[in-house]
Amino acid sequence: MRLFPFSPFTRPLGPAMCAVLFAATLSAATPPPEPLRAFLDRHCYNCHDADEKKGDLDLTAQAFNLSDPANFQKWRYVFDRVHEGEMPPKKKTQPAPDERAAFLDALRRPLLSADQSDIAARGRVRGRRLTRNEYEHTLHDLLGIDLPLKPLLPEDPSVQGFETVAEGQQLSHHLLARYLDVADQALREAFQRALSGDVVYRTHYTPEMLMKNPSGNFRGPELRDGRSIAWPMGLAFYGRTPTWVPEAGWYRITLRGVQAINPGAAGAVWGTLRSGEAEANAPLLHLIGLVEATASSRDIVFEAWMQKNHRLEFKPNDNTLKRPPPGRTGGNVSYAGRDLAAEGFAGIAHRGIDIERIHPHANQAGVRERLFADANPEQLDAATLDRLVARFADRAFRRPVTADQLAPYLKIARAARGEGAAPADALRTAYRAILCSPRFLTLVEAPGRLDDHAIAARLSYAFWCSLPDETLRSHAASGRLRVPAVLAAEVDRLLNHPHARRFVVSFTNQWLKLGQIDFTTPDTRLFREFDPIVQESMVQETRAYFTELLRADLGSTYLVDSDFAFLNGRLARHYRVNAAIRPGEGLQKVALQPGDRRGGFITQGAILKVTADGTSTSPVTRGVFINERILGVHIPPPPPGVPAIEPDIRGAVSIRDQLDKHRNSESCASCHQKIDPPGFALENYDPVGVWRTNYGQGGKGVKVSGEGITPDGAKFSDVAAWQRLQAQRGRQLARGFAGQFLVYATGAPLRFSDEAAIDAIAARTTGLRSLIREVVLSGTFLIK
Repeated sequence: MRLFPFSPFTRPLGPAMCAVLFAATLSAATPPPEPLRAFLDRHCYNCHDADEKKGDLDLTAQAFNLSDPANFQKWRYVFDRVHEGEMPPKKKTQPAPDERAAFLDALRRPLLSADQSDIAARGRVRGRRLTRNEYEHTLHDLLGIDLPLKPLLPEDPSVQGFETVAEGQQLSHHLLARYLDVADQALREAFQRALSGDVVYRTHYTPEMLMKNPSGNFRGPELRDGRSIAWPMGLAFYGRTPTWVPEAGWYRITLRGVQAINPGAAGAVWGTLRSGEAEANAPLLHLIGLVEATASSRDIVFEAWMQKNHRLEFKPNDNTLKRPPPGRTGGNVSYAGRDLAAEGFAGIAHRGIDIERIHPHANQAGVRERLFADANPEQLDAATLDRLVARFADRAFRRPVTADQLAPYLKIARAARGEGAAPADALRTAYRAILCSPRFLTLVEAPGRLDDHAIAARLSYAFWCSLPDETLRSHAASGRLRVPAVLAAEVDRLLNHPHARRFVVSFTNQWLKLGQIDFTTPDTRLFREFDPIVQESMVQETRAYFTELLRADLGSTYLVDSDFAFLNGRLARHYRVNAAIRPGEGLQKVALQPGDRRGGFITQGAILKVTADGTSTSPVTRGVFINERILGVHIPPPPPGVPAIEPDIRGAVSIRDQLDKHRNSESCASCHQKIDPPGFALENYDPVGVWRTNYGQGGKGVKVSGEGITPDGAKFSDVAAWQRLQAQRGRQLARGFAGQFLVYATGAPLRFSDEAAIDAIAARTTGLRSLIREVVLSGTFLIK
């Protein structure tokens, strides 16, 4: 094709045509090196040229310009598919092993060089800001307040499942304004408490007080023999208290003398304590905690945030319990002439409720010290004002500040004083500016090796979701965090601290999607026994299990299988596990038997629920989740135009039959070889984690089959057989977990040049705690 030069008589080229010509020129100017072209010509171009373009991939049009991120990802995709044996497809002529190895080596070297050059220039991690979870914990620790701040900020988008990944984050003017508003609320709360003192509030409900308005719109408990008794009524807001808390805040709620009525063979009656307005026009209720009442009377204490004008709702909430009729029409309850206990209904009795305002993070003295140190806020001279601003900036910025960095904030405080502001108000103005600085909102890291203060911040945000404590700051100041023994000891110290609970919650919310546990509501017609107690118990089970893996440094095979679980009586009944559960002790470690069909993360109800839609299950959804989150196998997006499969909720056609057309499609087969095996293995678990043998309501549909073939050709008959196969692949599981933690802790997706480091870590250890320690000690963790 002849291209005519531009002249005044020719029409100017538009931007789109310029881009096309530029791409064509670039492609022609930078073809793949000869060793790559020969392999591609023999094995790839027939299916991936301009005519065929299978999988929407035209390799003949691909430039070899690895400094371009999009181009780099294309060639990394080619490398991964050839490395995994997916290209060429199984049905095509396969390259000889040495030919494949030579191609991979020839492609690996330039990919590695390009990736390392980019990291040296810009770092693995782009500018990462604090997530809203980290922002809340940071302000709580910095100011000593306990105000919920996370709900005031927009949700953080996730990349590869993690909110911490910088690529998905934004810091727009709108978002910065939201952060400014939240900072104002936080500082207002802190200064008010420091200067005016903490609110004191205590109240006690006797059983008689809970009987308010029994002749009107009454949905309260029964008063019998000086005790308040709640029954498993089906009325909305049954068991609500008659009055509301006067102010938003944290409260300690004590249920006095809690005792089960007719606990049955399980020895306990389960209920929920929730808060909300508990009215038809404001139906949302917030779970405070689970109540396990036993035959023995005991006090049960909860601590929870309650909104102003919210009240408590306390009742048995186990959907397996027989429900008594309300005894009155019109949405009211009457106990006149009835003895529900004698009739065999289960209930929960108590002798009163205490409610007390608390401040779990710090009392007034603690807040005052964080703001003013040892100074009198009414008598701050210029030198003291400067000292306090510098002290606050050091802590907020997570490193010592230079005179130039500090100068604007000192100027703000001095200007406010000069305009007649009170000393405390001037200080607050400077603090506000500090909390809106990029040095506070983002993790400041320079390309190359992290300095000690950046290491301290990365550690503290990985394990505590907050700023470094004094111990970490001291190590950073002395330069000791670069010493491997010190760094390893800090990992253990941080994981052993109560604040590590934040890591357990944050990491499992993202890695295992526990934060999405409320995204679907199981169909109550199909799953009548599912209730809030089961759902909360499922989440507690998964977090307790992960905590135990970390505590005991158990191996990576425990990700897929185990001979123990953490269950309470209600969850054991839901799972049909006949374990020796001690009533009244809540979640407890129990031994599993082969017939229980439980073990590892993959059979836990929370995992099975977040990978279902509330009505049906999909082997694709579960298979992708298990591959990506547990096995460490990346599943690329489906080719364009491939429709999703809608399961037949009637159970007349199995999902396995529907998936046949995908497995028989050449463009889909390679991924479904990896997706389908774990997905099929888990098909015997319904959307709420209960074992089933047939599809359809009441198990009246076609038979469920849990058999399959792994990508390497190993056959399995059910989930237990699949678990045994995966338990032989401890190194692969260790590699997958190490990669997940590295993404979470650094805020960057795995890079091509990270692969060797991850392989080396998995070769040294498979214990989960040890894997975390090795990741932190790796050079990959310790660079930007």
